[in-house]
Amino acid sequence: MSEPLALTEVTIVLGDRRLFAPLSFTVAPGEITTVMGPSGSGKSTLLSYLSGFLAAPFNGFGRVAIGEQDITGLAAERRRIGILFQDDLLFPHLSVGQNLAFGLPASAGSRQERRQIIERALAQAGLEGFRKRDPATLSGGQRARVALLRTLLAEPRALLLDEPFNRLDVALRQEIRRFVFERSRERSIPVLLVTHDPEDAAAAGGPIVTLRQTI
Repeated sequence: MSEPLALTEVTIVLGDRRLFAPLSFTVAPGEITTVMGPSGSGKSTLLSYLSGFLAAPFNGFGRVAIGEQDITGLAAERRRIGILFQDDLLFPHLSVGQNLAFGLPASAGSRQERRQIIERALAQAGLEGFRKRDPATLSGGQRARVALLRTLLAEPRALLLDEPFNRLDVALRQEIRRFVFERSRERSIPVLLVTHDPEDAAAAGGPIVTLRQTI
């Protein structure tokens, strides 16, 4: 059962400066909440805190929960939060199928069952027959779809999008944005999107959170 992602009084501090005023909001299952703000306001740093990857010299404060579970103190691998970046970050030495297999949980079953899951996911994404393909032979849109599939096959409880459409041309941006949003809604995953683009926010259709810098 899908559960909401909840932030309570979350903020990031760099030295003696707080990057933005504390945030408290909830992202419902299947909802896409957009985070906007000027460059340097801490949008990507916020996602690092939520996913468990915040590094020095930053310090994060506030509670992060999925459903009833407080995940604030958990290691990144135990949070089960997926994240997509501007770059697809596919492993160049692995085939498309091997990249997807990397995302599968250990409970996915036998080798044959894992292969069937991968083949089914590729077919649903319009990439049937791509399992043995080298990622270097894929188009930008195909790579973006494979990156999302790998993230979703890991069965994340929440999904963070760090401007993943930023480097795509206009037509491809619309296609991949629709693909990402539809798949996350189908799975009722709470999604937090960081973007500079008002069209991304409009397409998301959910609440918009604007980071307010503090003095």
